[in-house]
Amino acid sequence: MEVQMIVDNSQSPNSVPWPPLILAVAMAASLGLGQLVPLPLPSDLWLQIMGSIVAFVGVALDLWAILTMRRLHTNILPHRAAGRLVTTGPFRFTRNPIYVGNATLMAGIGFAFGNFWFVLLGVVSALVVDRLAIRREERHLGARFGQDWLDYASRVPRWLI
Repeated sequence: MEVQMIVDNSQSPNSVPWPPLILAVAMAASLGLGQLVPLPLPSDLWLQIMGSIVAFVGVALDLWAILTMRRLHTNILPHRAAGRLVTTGPFRFTRNPIYVGNATLMAGIGFAFGNFWFVLLGVVSALVVDRLAIRREERHLGARFGQDWLDYASRVPRWLI
C-alpha cells in the first residue's frame, strides 16, 4: 500500500514546531559564532563549489519532500497530525527527508562559505531534532497507522543509514 488516509487529525506529535525553530536557531548561531569565534575552513574554490552543490542538494531534497506531501494532500507541519503515511518520492529512501535535507543544507553552507560552525551545529541540530521531534513523530505515526507504519519503518531508515 502506497499511502493510507486517516480522517481524524485531532492528535498531534508535538505541541511546538521544533524542527524549523531548531534549524533557524542553528543557522543564526552558526552566523553569530562565525563572527565571534571563527572556525574557518580552507578557502579552496573546489571546497566552495562542493559546498554549494551539497547545499543545493539539501534544498532540493526539502522541496521534493514538501511537494510529495502536498501532492498527496497531507500535512507538512511538524506540530500537526499526519493525514497520510507517505512512502513515495524521497520517503522511499529516508523516513525524514526534510530533516536530512536540512542537515545537508547546513553542511553545504558551512563548506561553501568556509564556516565550520554550520557543519558542527548542523550535526547538533539533527541530533536535537531526532530527540525532540522525530521520536515523537514516529510514536504518533505508529499509533495512527499501525502495521503499515511498522512495515514501512522496518524497510526504510530513519536518516539514510
